[in-house]
Amino acid sequence: MEQKQRTFEIRTGGDRGLCRAAIGRQDRQLNTYDWLADVPGNADTTDLVEVQFKHTRKGYYHNVNRLPLKKGDIVAVEASPGHDIGVVTLTGRLVELQIKKANLKSEDDIKRIYRLARQIDMDKYREAKAREHETMIESREIAKSLDLKMKIGDVEFQGDGQKAIFYYIADERVDFRQLIKDLAAAFHVRIEMKQIGARQEAGRIGGTGPCGRELCCATWMKNFISVSTAAARFQDISLNPQKLAGMCAKLKCCLNYEVDDYIEHGRLLPSREVVLQTMDADYFLFKSDILAGLVTYSTDKRLAANLETITAQRAKEVIEMNRRGEKPESLQPSDHAKEQQGPVDLLADGDIHRFDKSKKKKKKKPTQKPQPVQAKQPAQPKQPAPQPKSKPAPPAPKAPKTDKKPKENEPKA
Repeated sequence: MEQKQRTFEIRTGGDRGLCRAAIGRQDRQLNTYDWLADVPGNADTTDLVEVQFKHTRKGYYHNVNRLPLKKGDIVAVEASPGHDIGVVTLTGRLVELQIKKANLKSEDDIKRIYRLARQIDMDKYREAKAREHETMIESREIAKSLDLKMKIGDVEFQGDGQKAIFYYIADERVDFRQLIKDLAAAFHVRIEMKQIGARQEAGRIGGTGPCGRELCCATWMKNFISVSTAAARFQDISLNPQKLAGMCAKLKCCLNYEVDDYIEHGRLLPSREVVLQTMDADYFLFKSDILAGLVTYSTDKRLAANLETITAQRAKEVIEMNRRGEKPESLQPSDHAKEQQGPVDLLADGDIHRFDKSKKKKKKKPTQKPQPVQAKQPAQPKQPAPQPKSKPAPPAPKAPKTDKKPKENEPKA
């Protein structure tokens, strides 16, 4: 019997439920977590819809035709002139909150949605997108020929191909009136110049930060707040430009995330200029752990000598005693034994080889060819080793003969 072919729907962890409805990030940047996606009737509370275009450009539109839109639908929206093609990224009540965040106070800024994109609209859209890279390269050459101090980072064509947005970066003010004329004559479209900063360009390009996560400016951050080196000073971070700079070559935006907590806890610590006096020596502030509320003092202003780590409360007690003219015996409280501060290594006494395998591989000995067995011979006595022959000593010189005879009393030789 022939087996009937059946079609089975393969499901994974992210293609159903809330992730499929509106929460999943998909391939869009600056996506909003829609925690009301599963609430019945959420999409019918308002006709406002959030539509996203290339990279981080978003727009808010009225669904005047009451189309059954959901996240991921490709729609044709009103533009000036013509129409544009975008993707629906948010519907329901959260769109009103996003409009307040974007400071869209005028109703003229909110246009309308025409229809769901048709095949003809998608064909024009793909033709327009295919021209973007070549247009960007040619526009850079035109700007270079005009000797303009600017960098054209990206070009975005409208969905119907009637308008092109040129994103550029410039440190100074640029007069690009002649550039607009040359670009319009070269590409025969309406030109719009939009200046962006280094942070916005990093958000448009995307990437991975030193923390191992995707850049904040490419995922959720929309409003960029200025970052200064004072934020690093409050957090006792080394002012190393290579570590403080992000992918955009500017100070990292994450320096502002915790600076308020550091400022609040820093007010509880004693001043850096105050010297603590004891009966033994004077102590100067060496370093401080702001969030833990611990301060470390040294007997030398510049070197780490006789370090003592105490709490901020104990430091204030010693300061108050010095103001009254009293000097404690030590910085540590009298009822508190001196303990070693700092991180404790739990594996200090552990064996480093405990993860090694118990059975070690034996080295293979080189195989030798078997040798024929010889008959045993009787042992012979060992003979002393031959000694080197010594040269004969030269004969002693003979005494000269004399005619004198020895006397009787003298002993004979």
